[in-house]
Formats: sequence, C-alpha cells, structure tokens
Amino acid sequence: MAVNRDDVKAIIEAIGGKENVNAATHCVTRLRLALEDESKVDKEKLDSIDLVKGSFAANNQFQVVIGQGTVNEAFKIFEEETGRGGGSKDEVKAAAAQKMNPLQRFIKVLGDIFIPILPAIVTAGLLLGVNNLLTVEGLFWENESVISQFPGIEGIASMINFIAVAPFIFLPVLIGWSAMKVFGGNPLLGIALGVALCHPDLASQYGLFDAEAGELAEIPTWNFFGLQIEQLNYQGQVLPVLVAAWLLAKVENFLDKRIHDMFKLLLVAPIALLVVGILTFTLIGPVTLFLSGIISDSIVWLFESAGILGGAVYGLFYAPLVITGLHHMFLAMDLQLIGTTGATYLWPILAISNIAQGSAAFGAWVIYRQQKKKKEEGLAMTSGISGWLGVTEPAMFGVNLPLKYPFLAAILTTSVVGGIFGMNGLTAASVGVGGVPGVISITEGFWLLFTIGMLIAIVVPFLLTLLFSRFAKEKTKDMVDE
Repeated sequence: MAVNRDDVKAIIEAIGGKENVNAATHCVTRLRLALEDESKVDKEKLDSIDLVKGSFAANNQFQVVIGQGTVNEAFKIFEEETGRGGGSKDEVKAAAAQKMNPLQRFIKVLGDIFIPILPAIVTAGLLLGVNNLLTVEGLFWENESVISQFPGIEGIASMINFIAVAPFIFLPVLIGWSAMKVFGGNPLLGIALGVALCHPDLASQYGLFDAEAGELAEIPTWNFFGLQIEQLNYQGQVLPVLVAAWLLAKVENFLDKRIHDMFKLLLVAPIALLVVGILTFTLIGPVTLFLSGIISDSIVWLFESAGILGGAVYGLFYAPLVITGLHHMFLAMDLQLIGTTGATYLWPILAISNIAQGSAAFGAWVIYRQQKKKKEEGLAMTSGISGWLGVTEPAMFGVNLPLKYPFLAAILTTSVVGGIFGMNGLTAASVGVGGVPGVISITEGFWLLFTIGMLIAIVVPFLLTLLFSRFAKEKTKDMVDE
C-alpha cells in the first residue's frame, strides 16, 4: 500500500505539529513518539485519517498504529516532514522517561532489563512444553508416553530438555548481561558475574536436601577473615544478580573515571568484578536470597491459603496495570518463583488476560461490522488475533479501552478464571507465549483445567462485549428520549 504524503502531514498536524515531537521511531506496526505535550493531540481527527488504524498513549509514549510494512514508508515521510525521526527506540524511551515519576522509572528499568531476555525465556518455555508432550505418560496412550512408544526419539527428547532448561538454570547470566546494559556498565562483565554465580562447583540450592539421610546436606564454606561464607550456587535467581549488577556498573564507572587510560584494561574490569564478586557471595547474595524467599513464600502462602482471592484480584488488576506499565515487575516475580519453587501461579493468569482482551476485540469487531466502520473493523480483527497470540497492546489501546465495555468484559472474565485457577492451585512450569499456545507451558496435571479456563476466556468476553454494547445503546437511547 502506497502511503499518501498528505495523510502523514495530517498525522503530524493532529499530534500538535512537528514542534510537539521530541523524538520519534517506529516498530513493526506503529509510530512511537515522545511528545512535548500529549494534550495537544486531536485524537478524533487523528483516528479519522485513512492511514491510521488506531492510536494510544502508554508509558509516556504516544503510538500511532499504521500497519506492518506500511509503517516503514510512513515513517520515512514523517522523518522528512518533521526532522525528528532517525531516533532509536532507546532514545524515544529516554525522552519519555524524563516525564516519569520515581516509581514509573523503577518499573521502566525492570522492563528494560527483562524484555530483551524475554525471547530466550519464552523459547525455553515452549521447548519445555514440547518436552512435556514427549515425556508425559497418559497424554496420548494409557500409562504410556510418546518416547515409550517410540524409543528412538528418547535422545531427541533429552536434548530438547537440556536446551530448554539452560536459560532458566543460567538466568543470572542473561540478567547480568541485560542489567549491565541498562545500568551503563560493560555487558560482558555482567555475563562474567552471572557465570560466577552459576559456577557448577558451587552447592546447588536444588540439591541441598539429602533424601537418603532425610536432612539438609552439608554446604561447603569459604573462610573469610574468620567468617564462614556458604558456597551457594545462585542459578535461577533474579534479585541477587540484579542488585550485584547495579553495584558492578557503579564500581566500574567509578574506577573508569579515576584510572589512567594506560592501565584501564588491566585494572578496571578485574578490580570491579573481584570487589563486587566477593561482596555478592558474602553480603548481597545471602541478603537478597533471604528477601527473594520472603517474596516467593508470600505469593505461595497467598495462593495456598486464599487462592481464589489472590487469583481473582490479580486477574482483575493485571490488564489495568499494563496501562500504567507496572506489569513489568511481575515478570521478575514469575522468574523468581520458577527459580525458587519450580513453578509460578501468576503467569497462567497473564495468559488468560491476553486471550480475554483478544476475544473482547473480536466482540468489538462484530459491533464495528454492524456499524459498517471498515477501518475500526480491520483493527479489531487483527488486534484480536494478536491478543490470542500474546500481544495485547493493539487490542487494549486501539479497541477495548476506547470502547470501554470490551475492556471491562475482558478483566471481569480474567478475574473469574483467575479465581478458579487460584482455588485449584494451577501453576506454570515456565514462562511461554502469553496466549493460546501458552497451554504447553502449564504444569503437568493442570492442562485440562487451563484449557477450560482458556475456552471461557475465548467465549465469555466476546459475548459480554456484545451484551454490554446493547446496554450502552439502550442507555444512550434513554438519554435521548429524556
């Protein structure tokens, strides 16, 4: 589709003119803009432009949905007309961050750290699901698994398992790399720190219990000026490496400013890594591991003692938290729960929320079709599909929130399904695709229950959206009659 320059000029005018644009970039489908004053945006005028499929504000960025492929050409024209293009996503984020309060900046930091490693985590989750399909008994044959029926693929299943669990075992390596990039340090030092925390000679926290003796195994220690420091492996842990990476970046930058260029290569990295490494094993690791245990135990306690309440509340508020960007911190909690307990209660509800938002968008599609609104109809259809596949921003911001009642239908359904999941203690063994394919990431024994919840999330928001639209029409008619 050829992009009309006049349409792009109309977009610029609708967002308050080129002087209202601080920075601009684009992703696969959207223009991503950091605006000086979002109140200057004429959203009604913007959404009426043929080129625009929808628009929304999130995390102090204003995003204009154009469409895959078309957005590239539109952005070139936008850049020519405003002179504000050419910025990277990081530059646009930096411009948007200047308007954030401290809590928003903290959540943004978490998002900036965990989002880059998400593809590796999701891939690992999917592969674990594939491994489950191959090894679980009774799934396709009574008391038999796929590998017992076809012994020749047992080696392949084992390889898949090794590949799948690696990102979770060496999670501190991934976090160390990403966190150092965000905190302004050398990412390779973050990798080195993460590898040190996962060293195989350290005592694994998953093997501390001696089943034969029925007691905890003896943990080897280091003698550190008379203190006995436990030689623990931090594989799968989140908080220890986060804090350690922040300190490592600070120490590295401190030394880099004070050591002569001639000696930087020999002194900066070794001193920084040694100092922070020792501090991590002696202080940061034990303290943050204790705090991580409190966080994990609190979530587990909530879902074990009042699961229906915990699931319902989380289901009700997850999507509204996406609007604020606060949802990013729950990925860290998911990974911490998986690293500590082997499963998470939170992620399955996230997957249901995404499916419900997509289904509500399909309900809006029916409404737009009846109203013969072609552009809105197309946006609702494509965003509904993406919601089912785990990407909800187009559905939420482009369809459900503007209409309001589809968003309400989705969060009410998620709350009910979340309560059912919480009541039954449903968990996921890994973080996977947060949509319909997410069923293979669910812990063995809960697949049927999750499938039932998924069917509810597919059907109910769709029907509720149609029902709520009728009430909205009747209310409008009553107001006109009065």
